[in-house]
Amino acid sequence: MPRNTKQTIPFAQQQLLEAIAQIKESGIRDDVLPKLEAVMNQLQTLATHDHLTGALNRNTFIERLDNELQRSKRTGHTFTVALIGVDRLPEIMEQHGQDVTKRILQVLTNEAGVVLRSLDSFGRVGATEFAIVMPTTWLDQSLVAIKRLKARLKEYAWADLAQGLEVSFCTGLTPNAPGDVVEKVMSRANDALQKARAQGIDMIVQVDAELPDFDPLADE
Repeated sequence: MPRNTKQTIPFAQQQLLEAIAQIKESGIRDDVLPKLEAVMNQLQTLATHDHLTGALNRNTFIERLDNELQRSKRTGHTFTVALIGVDRLPEIMEQHGQDVTKRILQVLTNEAGVVLRSLDSFGRVGATEFAIVMPTTWLDQSLVAIKRLKARLKEYAWADLAQGLEVSFCTGLTPNAPGDVVEKVMSRANDALQKARAQGIDMIVQVDAELPDFDPLADE
């Protein structure tokens, strides 16, 4: 979701105060209702999205992940979670400054919005980390989506932001499994991401879920 610079708390507060003032002066009017609806939409966005990038914030992302877990339990559908970590971001900040660093996070979010499907959930879950829930998606399918996102970032004109700037990210991928809860899925995705980072920059590691042991005599 591209960030709307007007979607800030002070802006929403000002709009709400103006609408309240109009109501006090002349009562509810038809032209006030659209303004109130717009302010409510802005406040909803502020409550559910990261203020810098426009991605889902961590709490909202975790809710989406939990909802997908519950849906998978009902339907049996497989889904994949990807955890993305931008490579060398502290070093980039030290070399190119905070504004360039912020723009990198915003570009990544925008490009993810182009590559991912409307049913996918993309959220910022840490200072340099993003996560994706990809419903009805196997690991090999999610790998295709991640590679497409990597390709778009490589094609981006980073030199327009800072000379010599290159941006990449590591990825940890994991599918859901029977008995999963949010913490288990995120822990596996984080384990995969740390293994990817240990291999170097721009790496991808997949970690399959361990299936519970099956005892064929258990029901006898």
